[in-house]
Amino acid sequence: MDYFSSDFKLGILGGGQLGKMMLYETRKWDIYTKVLDNSSEAPSRISCNEFVKGSLLDYDTVYNFGKDVDVLTIEIENVNLDALEKLEEEGVKVFPQPKALRIIQNKAKQKLFYVDHAIPTADFQRFAYLSEIEDSIANGGLKLPFVWKVAQFGYDGQGVKVVRNLADLKGLPAGECIAETMIPFKNELAVIVSRNSEGEIKTYPVVEMEFHPEANQVEYVICPARIDAKVAEKARSLALQVAEKIGLTGLLAVEMFQTIDDKILVNEVAPRPHNSGHYSIEASYTNQFEQHIRSILGLPLGSTDSKVAGVMVNLVGEEGYTGDVVYKNIAEIMAMEGVTPHIYGKAQTRPFRKMGHVTIVNNDLDKARSIAQKVKETIQVISK
Repeated sequence: MDYFSSDFKLGILGGGQLGKMMLYETRKWDIYTKVLDNSSEAPSRISCNEFVKGSLLDYDTVYNFGKDVDVLTIEIENVNLDALEKLEEEGVKVFPQPKALRIIQNKAKQKLFYVDHAIPTADFQRFAYLSEIEDSIANGGLKLPFVWKVAQFGYDGQGVKVVRNLADLKGLPAGECIAETMIPFKNELAVIVSRNSEGEIKTYPVVEMEFHPEANQVEYVICPARIDAKVAEKARSLALQVAEKIGLTGLLAVEMFQTIDDKILVNEVAPRPHNSGHYSIEASYTNQFEQHIRSILGLPLGSTDSKVAGVMVNLVGEEGYTGDVVYKNIAEIMAMEGVTPHIYGKAQTRPFRKMGHVTIVNNDLDKARSIAQKVKETIQVISK
């Protein structure tokens, strides 16, 4: 099929920053795009050929949106899967496939999938209701501390909480959840795997993630991870195993723990471009967004090698500020060597909301990391 400057139509469910960055690539290749998002202020609205406002979770909206596209993809996994299955039945190519999304969309199902396929992961218990957790603690079935995760629709640190005592359960959603054993780990790692519709598969280098202690969001992504080559090889091979077992077409970001004794455990996966791959826009031969488009269109995959070391800093709303956004000191960070800001186009800031990211590239990884620290300390995402 001819995708470029033709009547081919690519549909994208979700119009957030990941969609916006995907659209940089479709515009580069003159691929016609249609985007669905529930906000008329979505960052992607300015970059696509057609923009439709509507709910990603409404069956009719998603079904009607997808009827006139040739290939349908996602930038967020919280979408109506019944509609995607119907579209797939009717001949629309849906990537990642709905059957893969069924496994991934619910964290309890995702964890059970790992157990069924002998993929190493932290021990966990599944609960239909939050109230069952208290009973389990009282009966000695569940020991404190543990990590609580909402089963459905958690993202970006939302729906995850470390529970150290019963009071920590207050205010959490009442529905299905999992309780995970806390893992003493020395690193949180991630590997992005790309797999095209012809079955070609490649992994990006292992990255290291440093998290914000309160918001449970990634603060820094460091590529390559500062780990032993044998550990990196183990992580890449486990990520490949996960991707092959799930069998999706597109990108799969596999988040992992490196334990104190250098075992690798899968934490969770995301079936789309991911925060842990943003460094690739400046640092890789083929960035993750271009690779996603190549994957879902069955085009040859690009090189996943890095040209240079890369560190990514997330720009999130400062605590204590809500309203029209202001990026304070942005000129100062742009004066630093190898620094590129990416602003997502969200007009309103609030505490910990992802508003953009900054990549820092340098031949020397330690230098890149120290410039990243300066960036973090200099720029502020505040309100007017």
